[in-house]
Amino acid sequence: MTVGVLALQGGFREHAAMLARLGRASVEVRGPEALDGLEALIIPGGESTTIARLIPRYGLREPLRDFCAGGRPVWGTCAGAILLAREVDALDRPGLAAMDIAVARNAFGRQVDSFEAGVELAGVGGGPFRAIFIRAPRIASAGKGVEALGRLADGSIVAARQGALLATAFHPELGDDPRLHEYFLSLGGVNARPAIG
Repeated sequence: MTVGVLALQGGFREHAAMLARLGRASVEVRGPEALDGLEALIIPGGESTTIARLIPRYGLREPLRDFCAGGRPVWGTCAGAILLAREVDALDRPGLAAMDIAVARNAFGRQVDSFEAGVELAGVGGGPFRAIFIRAPRIASAGKGVEALGRLADGSIVAARQGALLATAFHPELGDDPRLHEYFLSLGGVNARPAIG
């Protein structure tokens, strides 16, 4: 499976390094032509406003929306989850609106409020996943076709899946645990439900 990593801003190199560790090829996506032939796509964490402004500048908004609607696995981490969401608070331009979730940006506070937590993730064995939250969003609500995969102790949804679309509020690429990347790669065989939007 050749995986694209949106490489406009944010943690794309860290995702590529994790994929390489798992023996998977990756392609940096900076324009629509880079999506050709990809079997999956990761939209990394970073600064959601900046990425949202760069997507149309590079002619990527409709190609990314089409990719999300095409049933291939797409994973948004932190800012990527914000961009996948149907509804986002305080984003000054449209994201991709591909996943039937509502997201609250910076829901856990500013950079100084960053934290780590063990999160049990449905479908990911081996015990709690050590999740790194940096100016993290919270999945405020999820539509009927969305499965909440992980929650914090207070009930906040921090990981969700809708068919082949995956959203996590944290940064799995910054740790040393490859299990969530392995889970994402396994989504290639699912029968994805159509994306919302």
